[in-house]
Amino acid sequence: MAFDLILRNARIAGEEDRVVDIGISGGRFAAIEAGLGSEGPEQDLGGRLVVPGFVETHIHLDKSCILDRCASDGTLAEAIAGVAAAKTAFTEADVYARASRTLERAIMQGTTHIRTHVEVDPRVDLRSFAAIRKLKTDYAWAVDLEICVFPQEGLLNDPGTEDLLVAALEQGADLIGGCPYTDSDPHGQIDRIFAIARQYDVDIDFHLDFDIDPSRMDLDEVCRQTERHRMGGRVAIGHVTKLSALPPARLAEVARRLADAGVAVTVLPATDLFLMGRGHDHNIPRGVSPAHTLLQHGVTCSLSTNNVLNPFTPFGDASLVRMANLYANIAQVGSRSGMADCLDMVTRRSARLLNKADYDIRPGLPADLVVLDCQDRAQAVAELAQPLFGLKRGRRSFTRPLPELHRP
Repeated sequence: MAFDLILRNARIAGEEDRVVDIGISGGRFAAIEAGLGSEGPEQDLGGRLVVPGFVETHIHLDKSCILDRCASDGTLAEAIAGVAAAKTAFTEADVYARASRTLERAIMQGTTHIRTHVEVDPRVDLRSFAAIRKLKTDYAWAVDLEICVFPQEGLLNDPGTEDLLVAALEQGADLIGGCPYTDSDPHGQIDRIFAIARQYDVDIDFHLDFDIDPSRMDLDEVCRQTERHRMGGRVAIGHVTKLSALPPARLAEVARRLADAGVAVTVLPATDLFLMGRGHDHNIPRGVSPAHTLLQHGVTCSLSTNNVLNPFTPFGDASLVRMANLYANIAQVGSRSGMADCLDMVTRRSARLLNKADYDIRPGLPADLVVLDCQDRAQAVAELAQPLFGLKRGRRSFTRPLPELHRP
């Protein structure tokens, strides 16, 4: 049998103890076995690690790269206010230009699937949504882009926002999100978001419990509504930094509640580390939810970027390997198995959160993959392994040549 491409001597993530050949035909994985005897163009990977691409579960492409437009004192309230003021001047062309810059960085870092959150409200109307919807089409050759529209400044306290959310869903948004902590009635917003999601049969992804005071949490209401509407496996919550302030017994109790309800968690290390603990002048808390502990109780968890070059996170290169490494440092995860889990939380576990049924390296599935300059998942996280090249449906989407040392 002839293949369009054969990748020789690959180590597939999760099965790093064996070396195999990967045959690709018609944009799909056709055969995976050791010593694949076939014809076609070949590339020897030399035992390097192959993942099915990185999965970004929570990023804001629409408000990336606006540091020059916003002042911020490093607090969450000031970041929200700064962006709220800036986005009144957003145009569709402006959003497209900035978002495409960030998206191209993500692609070159090996990201093949993205859920981007897009703000929809009377200040920005549907301009950002229209730009990201066009981006989704224009970059489909390299990345699967999923659009989650949400109300950043509130819903019940922001007249006109619900109509715009509904309009976006009718015009092709993939799912709906929420931000209860900015609403005058947090539980009322949660109720409305679930009602809209049920009406349009879409998944939900909340920004939730974004501070480090655990005395009051909206998490319980989200779990309750998830069970009430039988939406287990279709609801995710991001940030949930309050969990970082819980003692072990209470954290275990909450983790079991999340797992039982089928509510997934996305941890956003860069933003949460930057914004949390601003009221402390010493012994400053990290404020990053312990995803590895949640995993132990059966919660689906991912690590993600959130913001790039804006007041919420004034840095970032869209590298999910870097995000996994950052989380491992913050959470003091040093075992090989723990670091492998960190890479899984930007690949397979993230794909599970997005309900990606066709994400894997198996015959018959779309040939999406990224080759890393390492031999296993733990090494990828520990050494910030560089993505060397990627394929999207069998077509090469990017190449990053290895640095070369010029000895005298």
